[in-house]
Amino acid sequence: MRYFEVRKPRIEIIPMIDIMLFLLVFFIMIALNMIPSSGLVGRLPSSSTSQPLPPTKILVEIYQDGSLIVDQQRMTLASLQARLRQAPPDKTVVTIAGAAAVSMQQLTDVMDACRHSGITQIGLATRDVK
Repeated sequence: MRYFEVRKPRIEIIPMIDIMLFLLVFFIMIALNMIPSSGLVGRLPSSSTSQPLPPTKILVEIYQDGSLIVDQQRMTLASLQARLRQAPPDKTVVTIAGAAAVSMQQLTDVMDACRHSGITQIGLATRDVK
């Protein structure tokens, strides 16, 4: 009798591979969106009133020696100002990230360069005090 023949169960691998590939792509896309920018200065100053900022269009990093890094390119204040003049001032958001030991004069120089370029939306990157 063939009706009661016991068939050996099979595990279908192709649908499982499709699901695993979909999950891998999903987690990669989520991980990429979680990383806002690379290369932030290691130790940001702290603030008890810090707020999350929207994703930045331009991130300016200030180091203790006074050097500026914008989109992983070393710049001077004059070249930063020239680059900011090319961007539309009403839609450009600049976030300044500096080490805790950066002087107020260096910070003020970068903010002045932004303001002379017509940028009005300037944010300072800090870390939250817990």
